[in-house]
Amino acid sequence: MNQTLPAASAGLGLRRSLIDELLGLAPGQVDFLECAPDNWIGVGGHFGEALADLSARFPIACHGLSLSLGGTDPLDGKLLADTRRFLDRHHVGLYSEHLSYCAVGGHLYDLLPLPFTDEAVRHVSARIAQVQDTLGRRIAVENISYYAAPQPAMSEIDFINAVLAQADCDLLLDINNVFVNACNHGYDALDFIARIPRERVASYHIAGHLDQDDGFKVDTHGAPVKALVWALLEQAHRRFGVRPTLLERDFNFPVWDELLGELAQIRALQAEAVRSTHPSEPVRD
Repeated sequence: MNQTLPAASAGLGLRRSLIDELLGLAPGQVDFLECAPDNWIGVGGHFGEALADLSARFPIACHGLSLSLGGTDPLDGKLLADTRRFLDRHHVGLYSEHLSYCAVGGHLYDLLPLPFTDEAVRHVSARIAQVQDTLGRRIAVENISYYAAPQPAMSEIDFINAVLAQADCDLLLDINNVFVNACNHGYDALDFIARIPRERVASYHIAGHLDQDDGFKVDTHGAPVKALVWALLEQAHRRFGVRPTLLERDFNFPVWDELLGELAQIRALQAEAVRSTHPSEPVRD
């Protein structure tokens, strides 16, 4: 049976460079782990054993990197079949991919934005529906950070909402990406969040970014979460309620206690949101 993550839950990425620390986690230190199945399918040896150990001790969420949902190359049938087996083997209840493309005649190893057009809505929605049918489950798509908008015929939020409705899928709301894009492209992050349908939000990601001297923001996943991004997560709690939340850190790792401290901050904000909504209910601190 697939594991459904509690709404008030905080997770870390299953990174190979953190394997020793993750294996040393005590029960309750983290609520779930998230991995990219693309990077773990067929892995054996020490890392395969570590994955088996961790998936037996903690719920696993999965966040794909390579399907190229918005691309024009045919969807990778073998990757989809392997992914379905991986999700079933590890009882994954929450699977997501990026609302982007990453392949043109071969992988580009980057997540590139789609044009915000009606044609792109129809194209990516049909491919998401195909993925959902093949995987036998509903998926979530993530709003990505981007630094140029090819052929914008509509706003980013109108594009995302059109895809969610036409594909009938969920949204992995990346809070840092909303903040970065709002700053770089001159829109209101709070208005963006206010226009997302509540019922579509399946989970959150939160991460750090780089502030350049000219004010431009770069999504890096290599720095602590900034105060304004924490504040935007609080606003998301007010709009949608708490959701399973992943702390993304891909490199430039701090000391372990600092990483756990950011995880504790997620839990504290979740607890406060639950208290403010249901003040009489006990909350785990």
